[in-house]
Amino acid sequence: MAKNKAGHTFHYLLCRFLLLLLIAGCTCRPLYAQDTITPNTLKPGTDTTHKPAAKKDSVIVSGLFKNPHSPRKAAFYSAVVPGLGQAYNREYWKIPLVYAAMGISAGFFIGNFNYYKDYRDAYRIRMDGNANTVDKYAAIYRDANSLKFLRDAYRQYVDYSVLVFILAYGLNIIDATVFAHLRDWNMNDDLSMRVVPKMLDNRSLGLSLQINLGKVKGKNKGGWAFGK
Repeated sequence: MAKNKAGHTFHYLLCRFLLLLLIAGCTCRPLYAQDTITPNTLKPGTDTTHKPAAKKDSVIVSGLFKNPHSPRKAAFYSAVVPGLGQAYNREYWKIPLVYAAMGISAGFFIGNFNYYKDYRDAYRIRMDGNANTVDKYAAIYRDANSLKFLRDAYRQYVDYSVLVFILAYGLNIIDATVFAHLRDWNMNDDLSMRVVPKMLDNRSLGLSLQINLGKVKGKNKGGWAFGK
C-alpha cells in the first residue's frame, strides 16, 4: 500500500515536471525564433550600432555641397533682363516696381523728345529767312526766342529722363545684388544689443552696454560700462 502511494506520488510529480517543461518550451520557442530571424534580415558585415551616425554624416556631407545663393548671378540676371534678379531672389513683388520705374522714365523720355523735336523744327523754320515757310507754332509763339527757350528746356528734360532711366536700371541691379547678399545673412536672436544696470567696482551703480555678436556661447559678449 505504501509502495502504491509512493508510486502515485512519483508519477504525479513526474507529470507536473513534464508539464512545466512543456510550458517553458512553448513560451521560450517564439523568443528563440525571433532572435534567430532578426540576424537573417541583415546583410553580412552590416554594423547596426553605427547606422544612425552614418545617416547623420551623409546629411551633413550633402549639405556641404549645397549651392549658395550667388549675388553675382542676381546682378547678372538683372543686368540682362531687369527684374530677373529679383525673381532669382524670390522677391517677385519687386518686379512690377522695377518695370514701373523704368517704364515711367522711358515714357517721359519719349514725350520730352517729341516736344524737343517739334520746337527745334519750328525754330529752324522760323529762322530760315523764308517768308513762304511757316511753322505750326506761328500763331502761338510770335517771338522766335520763345521757341528757342522751349527747345532748350525740353532738351534738358530729355537728358533728365535718360538719367532717371539709367538710375532706375542701376537701382534694379543694386537691389538684386544687395538682397542676394542679405538672403544668407544670419538674423537670429543671437545678434542683439541691450543696456543693463551694473555695479562699478562694487561702489557705484552704472549702465552696461552689452553687444551679442552671435558667436560661441559664453564668448560672444562685449560691452562698455558707464557710471559714476
